[in-house]
Amino acid sequence: MRQPDGSYTGVEAVIDKDAASALLAEQVNADALLLLTDVDAVYHDFGGSNERPIRQMTPSEAEDFDAPEGSMGPKLIAAARFARKGSFSGIGAMEDALDLLQGNAGTRISSG
Repeated sequence: MRQPDGSYTGVEAVIDKDAASALLAEQVNADALLLLTDVDAVYHDFGGSNERPIRQMTPSEAEDFDAPEGSMGPKLIAAARFARKGSFSGIGAMEDALDLLQGNAGTRISSG
Protein backbone atom coordinates (compact mmCIF):
# COMPACT_ATOMS: atom_id res chain seq x y z
CA MET A 1 0.00 0.00 0.00
CA ARG A 2 1.34 3.39 -0.92
CA GLN A 3 2.03 5.64 2.04
CA PRO A 4 1.60 9.47 2.01
CA ASP A 5 5.40 9.89 1.73
CA GLY A 6 5.44 7.78 -1.46
CA SER A 7 6.89 4.65 0.13
CA TYR A 8 5.15 1.29 0.07
CA THR A 9 4.13 -0.98 2.93
CA GLY A 10 3.08 -4.61 2.55
CA VAL A 11 -0.42 -5.55 3.66
CA GLU A 12 -2.24 -8.85 3.90
CA ALA A 13 -4.77 -9.43 1.14
CA VAL A 14 -6.89 -12.23 -0.25
CA ILE A 15 -7.39 -12.78 -3.96
CA ASP A 16 -10.73 -14.39 -4.67
CA LYS A 17 -10.02 -17.10 -7.24
CA ASP A 18 -13.54 -17.01 -8.65
CA ALA A 19 -13.55 -13.23 -9.15
CA ALA A 20 -10.05 -13.40 -10.63
CA SER A 21 -11.16 -16.15 -13.02
CA ALA A 22 -14.17 -14.11 -14.15
CA LEU A 23 -12.00 -11.04 -14.72
CA LEU A 24 -9.45 -13.05 -16.71
CA ALA A 25 -12.23 -14.64 -18.79
CA GLU A 26 -13.59 -11.15 -19.57
CA GLN A 27 -10.15 -9.86 -20.50
CA VAL A 28 -9.47 -12.68 -22.97
CA ASN A 29 -13.02 -12.51 -24.39
CA ALA A 30 -13.75 -16.10 -23.41
CA ASP A 31 -16.90 -17.70 -24.78
CA ALA A 32 -17.78 -19.24 -21.41
CA LEU A 33 -16.63 -19.38 -17.80
CA LEU A 34 -16.68 -22.73 -16.01
CA LEU A 35 -16.24 -22.72 -12.26
CA LEU A 36 -15.47 -26.31 -11.36
CA THR A 37 -15.97 -27.55 -7.83
CA ASP A 38 -16.67 -30.67 -5.79
CA VAL A 39 -20.47 -30.52 -6.19
CA ASP A 40 -22.37 -31.15 -9.40
CA ALA A 41 -24.53 -28.00 -9.31
CA VAL A 42 -25.85 -25.16 -7.19
CA TYR A 43 -28.62 -26.47 -4.93
CA HIS A 44 -31.73 -25.13 -3.27
CA ASP A 45 -31.71 -26.27 0.37
CA PHE A 46 -28.23 -27.84 0.03
CA GLY A 47 -27.91 -30.69 2.53
CA GLY A 48 -31.55 -30.35 3.58
CA SER A 49 -34.59 -32.52 3.11
CA ASN A 50 -35.79 -30.48 0.11
CA GLU A 51 -32.41 -30.40 -1.66
CA ARG A 52 -32.68 -30.04 -5.44
CA PRO A 53 -30.25 -28.86 -8.11
CA ILE A 54 -30.75 -25.57 -9.90
CA ARG A 55 -30.06 -26.05 -13.60
CA GLN A 56 -30.59 -22.50 -14.87
CA MET A 57 -30.25 -19.05 -13.31
CA THR A 58 -30.15 -15.48 -14.52
CA PRO A 59 -27.31 -13.24 -13.33
CA SER A 60 -29.75 -11.45 -11.00
CA GLU A 61 -30.97 -14.74 -9.52
CA ALA A 62 -27.36 -15.83 -8.99
CA GLU A 63 -26.47 -12.58 -7.24
CA ASP A 64 -29.56 -12.73 -5.02
CA PHE A 65 -29.20 -16.43 -4.14
CA ASP A 66 -28.63 -17.03 -0.43
CA ALA A 67 -25.36 -18.97 -0.51
CA PRO A 68 -22.59 -19.18 2.08
CA GLU A 69 -19.78 -16.64 1.62
CA GLY A 70 -17.11 -19.28 2.08
CA SER A 71 -18.38 -21.68 -0.57
CA MET A 72 -20.88 -21.12 -3.37
CA GLY A 73 -21.47 -17.39 -2.76
CA PRO A 74 -18.30 -16.12 -4.50
CA LYS A 75 -18.80 -18.53 -7.39
CA LEU A 76 -22.32 -17.24 -8.00
CA ILE A 77 -21.21 -13.60 -7.92
CA ALA A 78 -18.32 -14.25 -10.31
CA ALA A 79 -20.50 -16.33 -12.64
CA ALA A 80 -23.16 -13.60 -12.71
CA ARG A 81 -20.57 -10.92 -13.46
CA PHE A 82 -19.24 -12.85 -16.44
CA ALA A 83 -22.71 -13.85 -17.73
CA ARG A 84 -23.80 -10.19 -17.77
CA LYS A 85 -21.20 -9.61 -20.48
CA GLY A 86 -23.33 -11.58 -22.93
CA SER A 87 -21.97 -15.09 -22.56
CA PHE A 88 -22.68 -17.79 -19.99
CA SER A 89 -21.13 -19.29 -16.90
CA GLY A 90 -21.40 -22.79 -15.55
CA ILE A 91 -20.90 -24.13 -12.04
CA GLY A 92 -20.46 -27.84 -11.51
CA ALA A 93 -18.19 -30.81 -10.96
CA MET A 94 -14.85 -31.12 -12.71
CA GLU A 95 -15.72 -34.52 -14.15
CA ASP A 96 -18.81 -32.93 -15.77
CA ALA A 97 -16.88 -30.10 -17.48
CA LEU A 98 -17.77 -31.06 -21.06
CA ASP A 99 -21.43 -31.64 -20.20
CA LEU A 100 -21.44 -28.37 -18.26
CA LEU A 101 -20.06 -26.54 -21.30
CA GLN A 102 -22.76 -28.13 -23.47
CA GLY A 103 -25.53 -27.25 -21.00
CA ASN A 104 -26.22 -30.85 -19.97
CA ALA A 105 -24.97 -30.71 -16.37
CA GLY A 106 -24.40 -28.33 -13.49
CA THR A 107 -25.90 -24.88 -13.12
CA ARG A 108 -25.85 -22.52 -16.08
CA ILE A 109 -25.97 -18.77 -15.49
CA SER A 110 -26.98 -16.73 -18.53
CA SER A 111 -28.98 -13.67 -19.46
CA GLY A 112 -31.19 -15.44 -21.91
